[in-house]
This record gives sequence, C-alpha cells and structure tokens, in this order.
Amino acid sequence: MSRAGSMTNKADSWSVPITVAQLPDTGLHRDIEAGLTAREAMAEVAGLREILSASASLDVTPESGGRVRVEGRVRARIGQTCVVTLDPIENDIDEPIDLIFAPPEQIPQLADLVDEAAESHAEIPDPPEPIENGVIDLGRLATDALFLGIDPYPRRPDAVFEPPVVVADPEDHPFAALKALQLDAKPTDAKKPKNR
Repeated sequence: MSRAGSMTNKADSWSVPITVAQLPDTGLHRDIEAGLTAREAMAEVAGLREILSASASLDVTPESGGRVRVEGRVRARIGQTCVVTLDPIENDIDEPIDLIFAPPEQIPQLADLVDEAAESHAEIPDPPEPIENGVIDLGRLATDALFLGIDPYPRRPDAVFEPPVVVADPEDHPFAALKALQLDAKPTDAKKPKNR
C-alpha cells in the first residue's frame, strides 16, 4: 500500500457510519468520541504531537428530496508545539458543523443553484456534500471539522518573538561594496605624463 493510501486510511480512522435509509423521520442525535487508536492516527495525519480528546455532538435530520442535514459541534484537546518557544502546549478546538448532504445525482443541480446565488449576489449557501453509498460517516465529518480548527501557528499566550540582536558592523553599509570597488580601481603605480 502506498504512503498516500496509508494516510487516507488513518484520516478515516474515526468512523461512525449512519445509513440514510434507516434514519427516523424525526432524525437522531449522536454523541461520538474518538478512541485512542483513532486519535493517534488523526494526530499523525494532522502533524500534531497528540490528540488528547476528540468528541462530537451531532443532530442528523432528514430533509425533502432525500437530503440530510447534520448540525452540531466538534470539541477536541490537542497537543502542539509553540512556534516561538518550541515548548509543548495544549489547545482546545470547538468547531461548529452545519452541512447538507444530498444524493450524488442531485449534486450537479444543487451546485448550479449555488452558482446562480453567487451571480445574483444573494447569500451563497454551501454546496451539499454527496451521500456516498447511502451512508454518511459522522466520524469522518467530525475529523474534517477538527482538522479545520487546528491553529497552524500555535503559540503560548505569553510567548513573544524577539528577533536576534545584531551588532552593526561599520564596514557593513549600503556603500561598502562601492568603496571596495573604488579602492580596487586606484592604480598603485600610476605613471605621470611626460612633458614635451
């Protein structure tokens, strides 16, 4: 298996599939939590030191036309490295989720509606996500939201970047190179012109 395939499998390690055909008309609520193995795999994919906890609270509601709305929140505590001090730090993630899923055959039509809204300067809805093989994976959805919430440049609250102090070299100024050229250009044994 290729490394890319291995990383994709690790990103999918938190899997909680919901079969759309089995959704009750009133919808359902799911509280899910990633286990240690899933958190380790996700941390590796995201380039994190660790994911200490990851959970989601989601409401899954069927809508007209076979569409499904998923709303809720993903919360996690992650271990990162401060970009200033290189000290280990922990950060909290709290990301909202509000997505519509639709059968794959509806996606082009719904994407056209999004394009039309963009052209008319109306509020642009997010395009729907496809329902794949009649299933919505809540774990994968929560993983994606968690990854979006990661601060790419984490720092301790008290960390202050101070650039290194460099003592100015008197020979290091904009015209130093010209001065060196001028010294090289002077003849050392210039001959005086002869008088006739």
